[in-house]
Amino acid sequence: MVLNNTLPNVGLSDKKMADVRKLRLRLLFGPEIAVGPGKVALLKAIRETGSISAAARRMNMSYRRAWLLVDTMNRCFRKPLVDASPGGKGGGGAKVTEFGATVLAKYQTMEKTATAAVSTHMKSFAQLLADHPPDAN
Repeated sequence: MVLNNTLPNVGLSDKKMADVRKLRLRLLFGPEIAVGPGKVALLKAIRETGSISAAARRMNMSYRRAWLLVDTMNRCFRKPLVDASPGGKGGGGAKVTEFGATVLAKYQTMEKTATAAVSTHMKSFAQLLADHPPDAN
């Protein structure tokens, strides 16, 4: 389990480094990540744009990647989280289903609960981390 919560900025002076220490909540279902921060962001973008392709553009990812993430979510849950209709002359589009909205709300509640549960340990744990993350090279 990984939580999406920023740790205190011990030894960091650059504002850009403010969110490098995070806990992130991911829910695994077998080998798949059923839902996590990236998929939640994609669901929100689909809800706002009404389109998988527009959501993908907004998130700077390929349509194929967004479609694969949606497909994984739809396969991992009892009901589809996103209902998509093919594009073409009629337009197409996508919407987050009522079930998808329920999953999104429950995930956000779990994330807040998990963050609150570990908040007392966050400061002391941050002291164990290096001042700067390793290079991503």
